Amino acid sequence: MVKVGWIAQRASQLFFLVILLQLPLFRIPCRSGFCSSPLEVTAVQFAASEIVHPMLLKLILYPGAFVRHVFVEGNFPRWQNILQEYNLSRLPPPSSTEKFRIEVIAGSYFAVAGSLVSLLKPGRMSLFGMLLVTWGLMKEGLFDKKVDGEPSPNEVHAQPTLVLALILAVLSIKYDMQKVQKLTQPVVKPLKSSSKAKIK
Repeated sequence: MVKVGWIAQRASQLFFLVILLQLPLFRIPCRSGFCSSPLEVTAVQFAASEIVHPMLLKLILYPGAFVRHVFVEGNFPRWQNILQEYNLSRLPPPSSTEKFRIEVIAGSYFAVAGSLVSLLKPGRMSLFGMLLVTWGLMKEGLFDKKVDGEPSPNEVHAQPTLVLALILAVLSIKYDMQKVQKLTQPVVKPLKSSSKAKIK
C-alpha cells in the first residue's frame, strides 16, 4: 500500500517543477505584456516594486527560460538578456484593469511560496494559491466584455495544464491518517445496565 506521505512528497516536488520551469497554465495580460505562469506574474510584481534585486529575478526566471529555449528554439538563453526577454527591464505604469486581477496576482504569490514551502513540509498554501488563480481566471472570463461577439485581444485563457497543477496541489496536502481514523471511529459508550456503568 502506497503511503499518503510519499504521495504528498512526490506531488509537492512535481508542483515545484511546474512552477519553477514556468509551465504555461494560463494567458493573462500583465504589465510585461502577457503572463502565462504564477512565477512570471510574481516576477513582474517584484520588478515593478523594485523590492527584489535584478540578479535574483534572473536567477528565478532562468530555469524556465532555459527549458523554453532548449526545447522550443533549440538554443541557450543568454544570462544578460533574461530581463529583456521577459520585458522586465522597463515596465509601464500599472493599468486600470490590473486591480481587477488581484486574485490572480495574490494566488500567484501563494502558489510560488507554497511550492517552496512544500518541499520542506507539504501544506495547503499551494492549493490555496491555485484556487485563487482559478477563481480569478473564471471571474475575468465570465465578466470580460466582448465587442460584437468577437474575443477581445486581452481575453484571458486557461490552459489544460492548469488542471494538472490543481491536482498536484491537492495531492501535495499531507493528511495525518491516524488523526483521521480517530475522528471517524465511533465512540462506544457502555450501557447503563453494564457493570462498567454501575462502577461509575
